Amino acid sequence: MTTHEQNMRMTRVGPGQPAGRLLRRYWQPVALIEELDDLRPVRPVKLMGQDFVLFRDEAGHFGLLDRDCPHRGADLAFGRPEDGGLRCPFHGWLFDVKGNCLQTPAEPENSKLCQRIKQKSYPVVLRSGILFAYLGEGEPPAFPDLDCFIAPDSHVFAFKGHIACNWLQALEVGIDPAHASFLHRFFEDEDPNANYGRQFRANSADSDMPMTQVLREFERPTIEIERTDYGMRLIALRELNEKSTHVRVTNLLFPQAFNIPLSAEMTITQWHVPVDDVNCYWFAIFTSFTGPVDKQQMRAQRLELYELPDYIPRKNKSNSYGFDPYEQKTRTFTGMGDDINVHDQWAVESQGAIQDRTREHLGSTDKGIINYRSMLMKAIDQAETGNEPPLMVLDAEAAKAIRGPVTIDGIAPTGAWQAYWREADARKRAAAPWRAPAVLAAE
Repeated sequence: MTTHEQNMRMTRVGPGQPAGRLLRRYWQPVALIEELDDLRPVRPVKLMGQDFVLFRDEAGHFGLLDRDCPHRGADLAFGRPEDGGLRCPFHGWLFDVKGNCLQTPAEPENSKLCQRIKQKSYPVVLRSGILFAYLGEGEPPAFPDLDCFIAPDSHVFAFKGHIACNWLQALEVGIDPAHASFLHRFFEDEDPNANYGRQFRANSADSDMPMTQVLREFERPTIEIERTDYGMRLIALRELNEKSTHVRVTNLLFPQAFNIPLSAEMTITQWHVPVDDVNCYWFAIFTSFTGPVDKQQMRAQRLELYELPDYIPRKNKSNSYGFDPYEQKTRTFTGMGDDINVHDQWAVESQGAIQDRTREHLGSTDKGIINYRSMLMKAIDQAETGNEPPLMVLDAEAAKAIRGPVTIDGIAPTGAWQAYWREADARKRAAAPWRAPAVLAAE
């Protein structure tokens, strides 16, 4: 059972808090690249309880600075991007992406005040449509060679959405293979060809059986857990009959991302990033192993649910997540529509702003969550003591060994499911039009 002290230790993310200290050791998604457009290449960002301003200068360089101007604390999120930096509208002080003060124009011409001013800045890099920032001390870790980072831009699509609860419960739904048979149950199957880009609507690989049918008719998965060099592999097995078993391979990418199959064609790598202790954003990269991603269609689908500029769900607690009792009786298990993001959002937000884990009773299908919490507590301890780097704080050499990982949703011979998922992944990678390196040698 999780104690109150352990729960607070895992969930609180502000500066100096145990989980906050750990998460600052990693690159964190802060915005989609499309949020910095030509009209307004400046955005306020709140991350792990801290306020920042994110901007792109005229040369295309990205900067993340503390949001309060070091002169008299005015809000730099209203700054003017000009003259090689971001200018505070209050008195015209100008800062570059590294926080250097370039000008204090109201001061006397011979003033040296500017040379003594430095605004706190943080490294920012662009990866596959997402801007990542590093808030920790010292050198940031290297990025691993995950599929979502090495696929070409044409084969990735990034999006995000807000969730009104703590980051940890939002993440944990992604490492719970059992919930999909209930929370995401559809009473009727649809044409997979008409559901491009939608979760659980495709056929399972190497079969003509829709994933919706698998989840609906086989609700008691056997779950296998394997610790890996990137975190954890989860294998959910649903025996269809003596000859065939459905195999779904997903992954926990430590510390706060999971990697799952969207279809035989596409995977999702999704981070859950704390805004503060009681809000988070999910950031997802969809990676195609076949043709280029139809980004226009993927974006249009998701904008039906999320409202700009803050990517707030249109269905939420204020409108009961679109709940329809007739739909619940006739079409979906939740009665909350077809988008599984709404289902997940209801599930985790209904647990409260910060789930009280002292009141839960975990079962055998929660082994992924149990394993993850053990890993998380160990890493929090390591971040506090500094005796050894936590899992996935990588140098350049170690990062090259983290590949893939494998995701599969397919139907295998019952007696050979272990060989099947490895072979199916190898076939997928061999047929990919971009370099999708084999991962088994590194596992």
